[in-house]
Amino acid sequence: MKQLLQSQRAEFVAIYGRRRVGKTFLVDESLREDITFRHAGLSPVDENGKANKMKEQLLHFYHSLLLQGWKGRSRPKNWLEAFFFLEQHLQSQDTGARQVVFIDELPWMDTPRSGFITALEAFWNGWACHRPNMMLVVCGSANSWMLDNLVNNHGGLYGRTTYEIKLTPFSLAECEQFYESRGIQLSRYDIAQANMILGGIPYYMNYFMRGKSLAQNIDNLFFAQNAKLKDEFVKLFASVFTNPDEMIRIVRYLATKRKGYTREDISKGAHLSYNGDLSKWLRALAASDFIVSYVPFGESARNVHFRLTDPFCLFYLKFVDGQTEMDEAFWMNNVDSPKIISWRGFAFEDLCLRHVDSIKRALQIGGISSSQSAWSVSGDDEQEGTQIDLLISRKDNVVNMCEMKFYSEEFTVRADYHKKLVHRTNVLQPHLSRKMIIHSTLVTTYGLSYNQYSGAFTSVVTLDDLFKE
Repeated sequence: MKQLLQSQRAEFVAIYGRRRVGKTFLVDESLREDITFRHAGLSPVDENGKANKMKEQLLHFYHSLLLQGWKGRSRPKNWLEAFFFLEQHLQSQDTGARQVVFIDELPWMDTPRSGFITALEAFWNGWACHRPNMMLVVCGSANSWMLDNLVNNHGGLYGRTTYEIKLTPFSLAECEQFYESRGIQLSRYDIAQANMILGGIPYYMNYFMRGKSLAQNIDNLFFAQNAKLKDEFVKLFASVFTNPDEMIRIVRYLATKRKGYTREDISKGAHLSYNGDLSKWLRALAASDFIVSYVPFGESARNVHFRLTDPFCLFYLKFVDGQTEMDEAFWMNNVDSPKIISWRGFAFEDLCLRHVDSIKRALQIGGISSSQSAWSVSGDDEQEGTQIDLLISRKDNVVNMCEMKFYSEEFTVRADYHKKLVHRTNVLQPHLSRKMIIHSTLVTTYGLSYNQYSGAFTSVVTLDDLFKE
């Protein structure tokens, strides 16, 4: 951002990423003293559920102009006029130094039939791009809107952004640095669990209080009487999508099965029409990092599955959603319950999938071309079914069959588990090329306990490895 600020040409910077990930914070920290004009779009709905339409958006923009020194007094009748007023204001303030225009939550301003995109295009193509001291920075949480209308625009804004930043949630290493900077003392075991709940979203993490344990902080965020994040799930979708109800239906349905569903499954299970709208909604959810699409290992490229991966949504739907009476110390009182222990196992698998690059580096295969996917086979009368959540297929003819285990101590391979590993290898091998070999790989918190069965694993990746950048 500092380099772009100091460049000698007009810059059009698009920053996008999941809501609460820190886009506005990034701009404020890097450009705060240099912003000439700033504006933030109004949320699509107000606190009473009423839609904020073009009239409200234009009035809000007009107020931003007045507050920041514009001398005109006419209210803009449309977006073309609104951006013309902005041009007048910027010209009156121009000293030759860099002028930074920051528009936050840009997608919210593009209300139906408002002509907003046309006006933005006219502002940039007809005026701003010709001024070497101009820097336009726009942010949006609706990633699909940002991609379709700016980054991948096929109209007048095609190729106009000079730089794009997709801001992603914090990795484990970044989470650790964040907590340390706030004076919050957590072990890596607990930082991993916090990430499994909050997904590395700094806005949520910032609510953690010093001197309190992980369990106490989670109770404060989700289960206390005035819990900060108790209503966040609905707000999250209402603030990002124009059709939050359909998006929530898809997400709720995807939460019922870990390996996900096909588009046809979702249509039937979520009671949504199997048409182009469903495809568009799935793309939008994937663009905003709530879900991922993938093709199961060895299957046709047409057999695309969609899987819910957002940790916050997964946690909320499992433990908070639909609960009418909640123990205010639920997490503290149930921290060792079978339900939470089971959740930890699945959530750790998702954590590992978000840190595949760290796993590859720990295996010293970071420079080897590879692909990763899940794989499963249904059982029948002759053979027991099996499921593998992470297969890393490498160009050097090795497949890492990864087992993820979240334990409070070293993991010990027992006879029954060793038998399961052998079964998985035997079921997988016929689906591979003859030249491929399988390396059973354990990803766990504190390593592997040595015994007569520990040799079943070719390699071991620990939680400390996941914290390495």
